[in-house]
Amino acid sequence: MTSASPGREPLEQSGVGDPPVWLAPTGGRAASAPRWWLELVYVVVFYVLYSAVRNLQGSASVSTHRAFEDARMVIGLEERLHVFVEHGAQRLALHFVPAIDVANMFYGTAHFVVTIGALVWLFRHHPPRYRRWRTTLAATTAVALIGFASFPVLPPRLLPAHYGFVDTLARYKTIWSFDSGTMHSVSNQFAAMPSLHFAWALWVALALVPVLRHRWARALAAAYPLVTALVVIVTANHYLSDLAGGVGALAAGVLGSWLVSRLTSRHCREHEPRPGVVGRTPR
Repeated sequence: MTSASPGREPLEQSGVGDPPVWLAPTGGRAASAPRWWLELVYVVVFYVLYSAVRNLQGSASVSTHRAFEDARMVIGLEERLHVFVEHGAQRLALHFVPAIDVANMFYGTAHFVVTIGALVWLFRHHPPRYRRWRTTLAATTAVALIGFASFPVLPPRLLPAHYGFVDTLARYKTIWSFDSGTMHSVSNQFAAMPSLHFAWALWVALALVPVLRHRWARALAAAYPLVTALVVIVTANHYLSDLAGGVGALAAGVLGSWLVSRLTSRHCREHEPRPGVVGRTPR
């Protein structure tokens, strides 16, 4: 990969035949490096609002019956499509308890740590790309909130016992547990469709793989969403349908970011001074 000047990427040009505008830097001040403290404020404010909306009522106030009926609808669809493999995958994984312990820790930590790390890395090394993918992440998360509110789903680990799923976070204790009454009342555990774990993991891969220089780093970034998909299934936190919903949420986020970029670029072009126009007398 050819080197680029700090804060700019080789492909991020504008003009005919160039990549989509949502991948290119905006004109004027937008093309400069973003201010870290302002970006931090954006991220904190957005996450506080996201958490407040997501957990507005908490699991204790969400209709368990409705969440169970929605889960049955998901299971029925997967059975008709012959892709209801979550139970078999977990049963196989339960033979390897250390792997379950690792999966529990991965589920509770990588979701935030890796995503924040990717944002920081993009901010430091590819500011224009950071702006695009930060907006994409925010739009993806906003779309997911709509799904949580309109389609609460009982995750496999909370299904009645006759479904055969095991709540690995409850049976194999780690620092992450949803058993306490406080967690039940604060956290909305029915916010499963779409899977933000998978959507964010896929976001990390798409944002980083094209600009990572080392082959091993690109391989790790590309494998991250696959590992995340396996983890959320074997820990019985999500259905395959939730993963598909995560893909849809990310696609909507990419579209939203592209639209924002188009509007911003158009606004900047309209307000840029045109060389040779000022001071000329029309004929």
